[in-house]
Amino acid sequence: MLKIRKIVWTAVMTVISVSLTLATTNGVSHADGGTITGAVTAPVPKFKKDSVVYIENVPGNWPPTTGAKIDQKGLVFTPHVLPIVVNTTVEFLNYDNVLHNVFTPDKIADKFNLGTWPPGEIKTYAFKQAGTAILLCNVHAEMEGYVVVLQNPFFSLTDENGNYTIKDVPAGSYTLKVWNKKYVGKPQQIEVKSGQALQLNFELKK
Repeated sequence: MLKIRKIVWTAVMTVISVSLTLATTNGVSHADGGTITGAVTAPVPKFKKDSVVYIENVPGNWPPTTGAKIDQKGLVFTPHVLPIVVNTTVEFLNYDNVLHNVFTPDKIADKFNLGTWPPGEIKTYAFKQAGTAILLCNVHAEMEGYVVVLQNPFFSLTDENGNYTIKDVPAGSYTLKVWNKKYVGKPQQIEVKSGQALQLNFELKK
């Protein structure tokens, strides 16, 4: 009987331990985190899309983004803007029936040049520094894309209406920022509380 009780107790403690692990990342519990929503406006409406709204710094060692990829399809980088966490490896797949190249002149990505490759092939690059890297193709000068490398996963890419949502933000005081390829927005100091919903808008300007 004592042996059975011990087995049952061990199983119960295991379930509790797993539950705590799932609710906590890097020692920061955000099972009851806050939500930040809002909208971005821009002088030219089309530029409110593909803005990145993000929290500048959240303590912890955050894992890389999974499944990060940018396709070259129809002579376009898709997605046009890709926000990721630092140390994420991005896949570049050539969908077109022509040769493609990917390079960047930006130091945060070591000014990489992945070379030129045929349809159906994939090249990869690990982004190890925070910042923004423009993506270009030396075969097609009109192609342009961006990778925005961030410290943590609490970010959101705006939709065509400029709307964004950042979920499960750990309680704390932060600086909320916005990145846009053409305009700038004023950073906002925020206080996130467990279970709280904040609504914050950004007005982009030159």
